[in-house]
Amino acid sequence: MARTAIVTGGTRGIGAGISKALQAAGYKVAASYAGNDEAASKFKAETGIPVYKWDVGDFDACAAGLAQVEKDLGPIEILVNNAGITRDGFFHKMTKDQWDSVMRTNLDSLFNMTRPVIEGMRARSFGRIIVISSINGQKGQMGQVNYSAAKAGDIGFVKALAQENANKGITVNVICPGYIATDMVAAMPEEAQKRVVAGIPVGRFGSVDDIARAVVFLAADEAGFTTGATYTINGGQYLT
Repeated sequence: MARTAIVTGGTRGIGAGISKALQAAGYKVAASYAGNDEAASKFKAETGIPVYKWDVGDFDACAAGLAQVEKDLGPIEILVNNAGITRDGFFHKMTKDQWDSVMRTNLDSLFNMTRPVIEGMRARSFGRIIVISSINGQKGQMGQVNYSAAKAGDIGFVKALAQENANKGITVNVICPGYIATDMVAAMPEEAQKRVVAGIPVGRFGSVDDIARAVVFLAADEAGFTTGATYTINGGQYLT
């Protein structure tokens, strides 16, 4: 029987690419989203992947949403924590709301989404938890103290959780994308895009598929010896 996967922020951008790639690989996929009903409806119509709406920053909403996904599709065995937001600004001008909203969505969500499914994974002796962090969680980024802090926290979360669950057949890994050709990057001024590409040794933005392929590998049964790893996928822009 096909394994069930849930992708947060799974109806747009990198998340949509991950959802589609997992579906193509034979998984039963659910995609959660926060607020863009139009985009979610279009995604569902195009892919047939069921979509679920809840706030990943709300623990009770996550628990209820995950319970519904398991009722509809079966036990969740692959969890892709992809949802993320930015609220950029220099720290000396940053508001408490800018800080809190990024922490809730980008870091607190890892607890909110993982805690309700981890016991089931341990009982079944199988699980794949994949977190999408960022190049800026590795190197930092001016104007993104909140985002960089949250994404660095994602990496620490993965390293600790991987150690706790390795003997239960559960792997936990993190992917740190660089600049990926999504709508967010496309909205950058052309000159800014050129400056960014000039700093990427491979000479281009990454594609959604570059990230999705790594997720499909990490989700596979055959990836059981890979855990606690940080996959840096940024075209050589930042080397670790």
